[in-house]
Amino acid sequence: MESLREAVEKLKLASTENTTDSTESSLDCLLSALTQNNMEASRKMQEMGILPLLPTLLNPQSSCTPKVANIIAEMAKNEFMRSPCVEAGLIPPLVQLLNSTDQEVLLQTGRALGNICYDSHEGRNAVHLAGGAQIVAEHIKFLSQNTDPEKERLLAVFCGMLMNYSNDNDTLQAQLINLGVIPTLVKLLGIHSHNTALTEMCLIAFGNLAELESSKEQFASTNIADELVHLFQKQTEHEKKEMIFEVLAPLAENDVIKLQLVEAGLVECLLEVVAQTVDSEQEEDIAQLKTASDLMVLLLLGDESMQKLFEGGKGSVFQRVLSWIPSHNHQLQLAGALAIANFARNDGNCIHMVDTGIVQKLLELLERHVEEGNVTVQHAALSALRNLAIPVVNKSKMLCAGVADVVLKFLQSEMPPVQFKLLGTLRMLIDTQAEAAEQLGTNGKLVERLVEWCEAKDHAGVMGESNRLLSALIRHSKSKEVIRTVIQKGGVKHLVTMATSEHMIMQNEALVALGLIAALDLVAAEKDFVGANLVSVLHKLLSDERSAPEIKYNSMILICAVMSSEPLHKEVQSLAFIDVVSKLRSHENKTVSHQASLTEQRLTAQS
Repeated sequence: MESLREAVEKLKLASTENTTDSTESSLDCLLSALTQNNMEASRKMQEMGILPLLPTLLNPQSSCTPKVANIIAEMAKNEFMRSPCVEAGLIPPLVQLLNSTDQEVLLQTGRALGNICYDSHEGRNAVHLAGGAQIVAEHIKFLSQNTDPEKERLLAVFCGMLMNYSNDNDTLQAQLINLGVIPTLVKLLGIHSHNTALTEMCLIAFGNLAELESSKEQFASTNIADELVHLFQKQTEHEKKEMIFEVLAPLAENDVIKLQLVEAGLVECLLEVVAQTVDSEQEEDIAQLKTASDLMVLLLLGDESMQKLFEGGKGSVFQRVLSWIPSHNHQLQLAGALAIANFARNDGNCIHMVDTGIVQKLLELLERHVEEGNVTVQHAALSALRNLAIPVVNKSKMLCAGVADVVLKFLQSEMPPVQFKLLGTLRMLIDTQAEAAEQLGTNGKLVERLVEWCEAKDHAGVMGESNRLLSALIRHSKSKEVIRTVIQKGGVKHLVTMATSEHMIMQNEALVALGLIAALDLVAAEKDFVGANLVSVLHKLLSDERSAPEIKYNSMILICAVMSSEPLHKEVQSLAFIDVVSKLRSHENKTVSHQASLTEQRLTAQS
């Protein structure tokens, strides 16, 4: 400790007298102390007042400068030293040293700045204000083609410095993107792929920058996809593959890059990872299987990349993914079902898949999970079935295959995501299918559950889908039996509430269903209509200038339909409907104005 104190005192003298020899030996003493016990030595040196001496010692002309920068780099490894380094005014002279041509000065300066920036807002801000990032970005650009080991070491330090500078800071990351760092780093990865340290630095930098949406366009204009796939193919270590995956995942959110990755052969790499890890029980293999299969599903979210891999349903990738569904591995079952849901994003694909028996595979998968109850697999398989049921030609085929029966087995599920997909699948299936709508609409257990879910205020999606399915059962069946079931189970009030939805499509669906109830069984529904204030709701919809023409039209149809009920008729009269309706005779929409005339006549005749 004495020699440390002595060294600091000598430096205090040297900083005024400028004696190089004693400075060199004092600096060596400090470096030696830092090597032995960095944290304790740093603390002692700070207490002895070393930091204020260092700015003057950071002289570009002095041979001691690399050692001074090295001391700062070593001290800044400690979190408690970073802010004091900034407060002591070390950043501006360090940034000035970045203009040096001396390799060792640049190396130690890069280390010092990188360590000060690590997890330090003050450090990053000071480097930003001093313009350090621009100079380092220029150095990297200039050095990127150089494969000399010393230059590669310097590149690794500079890349690390920029990484620490911008980590978790969107503003500074955006600055690096604007400085054109991305194309430089991509070139760097290609040229220096043999250098592990540099490659890792690039990957971590990509991982940081790729999270920013503004980076995606710049990445897409480079050959990042080829470079990453090429690098991935060379890796044997789990950790290295994991690092590349961490870059691929955010990049693959961009549709242009999705296609580039598919064309670069990433899918084949992913399928290979799946094949290698599927039977393993090792934790890292299970994690890698999940990452690879999730990434595969993500690539299928892009329309072009998905269609390229579908290849008219004959693609080898599509066939491999199909084989995941009957797998005993839950992760693969999940990825397989999600992949089918993604392939099922246009009518042509859906029709082909239903014709080639995919529905049966999905139903068998669901049957396995009625008991096993893996929620994510249930949700994914239902998503796939819902998408497959969209084309009209598929509906009857899927109903014949028993889709509705299997889906109904999940009616007791307490999981909102499963409930939501179950409702959506049934709604898609019965669209234009009168017989199926009647069959499901007279299923007391189903209608009872729908009415229960119509009150699921904590889960807006489930509540909305329940209302829509309730309405769809009536609209597509046009069946008095279905209407009776809905009335008995207490569904009418929910349809009236649905007519006040903020979504026009839901308002309309509700009004059409209510119109059918009024037309086919007004007597049975009368009490519920009164209790739910139907007439008052219709008055509001007709008075509201924001209501769409079809809402106004269907509201008037419904008014006419309920006029034959005495209590509802009285309500209509008490609310002066005739004033509202007569104004609509001059409505710009011809269908609305015509219906307003007819409704006015009906109101006048029955007043």
